[in-house]
Amino acid sequence: MSRAVNSSHKLFLRIMCGCLFAAAALSANAFSTSDLEVPAGFTVTTFTAKVPNARQMALGSDGVLYVGTRSAGVVYAAVDHDKDYVADEVHVIASDLYMPSGLAFRDGSLYVAEIHRILRFDDIQQTLSGRPDPVVVYDALPTHDHHGWKSIAFGPDGWLYVPVGSPCNVCEVEPPFGTILRMRADGTDVDVYASGIRNSVGFDWHPVTAALWFSDNGRDWMGDNLPPGELNRASEAGLHFGFPYIHGGDVTDPDYGRQHKPADYTPPAHKLDAHVAPLGIEFYVGKQFPAEFHHALFVAEHGSWNRSGKVGYRVMVARVSEEGRVLSYEPFVTGWLQGEANWGRPVDIEIMPDGSMLISDDQKGAVYRISYTER
Repeated sequence: MSRAVNSSHKLFLRIMCGCLFAAAALSANAFSTSDLEVPAGFTVTTFTAKVPNARQMALGSDGVLYVGTRSAGVVYAAVDHDKDYVADEVHVIASDLYMPSGLAFRDGSLYVAEIHRILRFDDIQQTLSGRPDPVVVYDALPTHDHHGWKSIAFGPDGWLYVPVGSPCNVCEVEPPFGTILRMRADGTDVDVYASGIRNSVGFDWHPVTAALWFSDNGRDWMGDNLPPGELNRASEAGLHFGFPYIHGGDVTDPDYGRQHKPADYTPPAHKLDAHVAPLGIEFYVGKQFPAEFHHALFVAEHGSWNRSGKVGYRVMVARVSEEGRVLSYEPFVTGWLQGEANWGRPVDIEIMPDGSMLISDDQKGAVYRISYTER
């Protein structure tokens, strides 16, 4: 009987989600970059609107922007030939992949993270339109797709960092689940860098201290305002950030946390609003933005689904100290959420060589450019 009820519940949720997504798609057509609000002196333009389900981005050494996807199974290359910050061509360089969300570029090669493996496309800049064959770097990742899509990046130590989300809303897990792994560029010497992480889909390193900062999505079904999302800082390897026992540094999980103390785990550097779904984060290392943004941390809040009133759907900016304190956290780009209707969802952030910023939007299938023009 319980299985039948559970199946009916799942069917109902699928129908409701389908209706909501259809309504969102219709409302999305009524909005554009002109509805995005940025601080005075900043301008929003569209770099490309031809990348359906745009997720993580990686910038090649020649300026080509690579864009991964989750539901589309495609990896794109957006080429701006005339350097006017509008893509002239978009190539599909790989398709029929298993949620190839995560991308990283290094030494002329594009690394792509599927759910279960890491691929490498060598000499990618020479084969954009030729559907190059990849090399399998590592293929021992779990095949679970629940929280299995990834954001990857090379750290200042030269290692490739790969998060593995927990395959559940909340449950006890064993590594590699609930961790951020790291490995050498050839897929060897894999180890766990950090654990106690529910679902991190974005990280970056402080440009001065080289400490790893990462976002983490809190569990669902604890109400509108619990638990908080997390912005975390790992100053060294081996830290445990509390999942599934402690959320947000001090919220005890009702199912798994009774025998655990918050003091035994590393608290977040900053608590975010519940259900905002923080994804891509990026330190600003450019020179175009005003000095107040120097080394600020930008956070893409993808937006809520498990809440009676929507929150998130914006890009935030955090000013952080070298000691790891978050001094302020405030909106930078808003407007994707209009009342209770969202027409877009920011995912990832990339800083361009000229100091402008790119933001991917998986609902609109676009990449926007934020530039500063007031001098």
